Amino acid sequence: MNKQKLGLANVVSISVGLVVATSCLVSLGEGSGTLGVTFILAMAIAMLLNMTTVASLSELNALMPNTTGGLAQYTLAALGPLPTLVSMVGGYIICNTMSCGVEASIFSFSLADIIGGNVPSIVYTFIMTVIILLANLRGVDMFAKIQDVVAFLLVGSLVVMGFIGMIGAGMGARVEQPFVLEADFKGIASMTAVAFWLFIGAEYAIPISKEVKNAKRNVPLGMMIGLFLIFIMQSVMVFGFHNYVEWGKLADSAAPHLLYGYAILGKFGKVWMMLVGALAVISTQNSTVNSLAVICQGMAKMNMLPKIFAKTNKYKVPWFGQVFVSTAIFLFAYVSNNSADMIDFLILAGSVIWMVSYILAHIDVLVFRKRLPKAPRNFKVPGGWVLPIIGILGTAYMIVNISTDAHERMMIWLLTGVSFLVLGIYSAIWIKVKLKMPVFKHVPLEKVMAMENDLYYVVRKQKGIWK
Repeated sequence: MNKQKLGLANVVSISVGLVVATSCLVSLGEGSGTLGVTFILAMAIAMLLNMTTVASLSELNALMPNTTGGLAQYTLAALGPLPTLVSMVGGYIICNTMSCGVEASIFSFSLADIIGGNVPSIVYTFIMTVIILLANLRGVDMFAKIQDVVAFLLVGSLVVMGFIGMIGAGMGARVEQPFVLEADFKGIASMTAVAFWLFIGAEYAIPISKEVKNAKRNVPLGMMIGLFLIFIMQSVMVFGFHNYVEWGKLADSAAPHLLYGYAILGKFGKVWMMLVGALAVISTQNSTVNSLAVICQGMAKMNMLPKIFAKTNKYKVPWFGQVFVSTAIFLFAYVSNNSADMIDFLILAGSVIWMVSYILAHIDVLVFRKRLPKAPRNFKVPGGWVLPIIGILGTAYMIVNISTDAHERMMIWLLTGVSFLVLGIYSAIWIKVKLKMPVFKHVPLEKVMAMENDLYYVVRKQKGIWK
């Protein structure tokens, strides 16, 4: 890829492709089945809050350009090693393996539904997980060259099928049902947390900023346009749902895209949605195994994870990280297997973990605004402190109102709270014992940026960690 050859359209397509996944359809089905068309309002609120996060992350990237660690490096320079380690393990490793496991569970359910027979659906997940792991252990980046094609097929399918349903041109019988199931603000607010999942991931376009023409303008704008296009696409799907699938069936389904595909185009539509979803899952899981193993390898190099994560096999692949990530994905898939309720629960729990990471991004911006007000930035969040604060408060409100069901809400808080507590204790011990650093002492920005250079680690070994 030549430098600075990517334009605004490329950033938009990358943002959309990274966000849209089959698990989004479960959230879309749950939200629509609970609120009806009113869910579009919840999606709009979630979109706007995600736009504040995109803006904050764009400013952080402008302050620390060409860094590959993203939020980890921003937080290390702003808040110190403890928030960094907790957010990285929680926000990246746990949340990504959890979401990928949910994706795998949806895939296995869909495939078993199409094939039929007595083979447990989890068997298909196991086979896929093993194949992807073995390929990656040999250094074969499966689907790397067709990621864009997969994203195009998934997005294009949703646009076409959503439009067919919205205009009432489907093959199945129209469903007579109310537009609005609930219009209470608290109910909409809780579904905003569900809608939040539909927009997560647009910020992953930031690492390509050094390849983008006029990155100051095109990267933030491209991500925001991408979020808006996703909103439009999902809104069209909601109108399609209203015309062809009963709200109650949507809310209870582990694979609402199969219900909708069958309602629109019969057996062909059901198979088509399964195939496109399968490609998306394989592509997502491959990318997750590959990228998370590399992230763990980098953290091990920084002595923030056990050294075994840095070890490579004869193909120069961080084998332990890939095995660890693949195992975690399969376990989450097993837990959520064939259960719409468990899939919804894990998506909401994953959303909370991701929301905490996004709150940290906003805090990082505020810290740097205070600590380094005159540091050069080619992009700043407009409105001063207003948007980051709105992002923090809005995201915190979604966490508090993560579910309309009081018991489910308490279980989500309990799961995420215990996870962060365990991570916090582990991180504090690790930082004090292995890194020999104060847990909240920030690392100077220039030192964090120097970590991008391999020479930094040579010097580190000679002089001692972090000296």
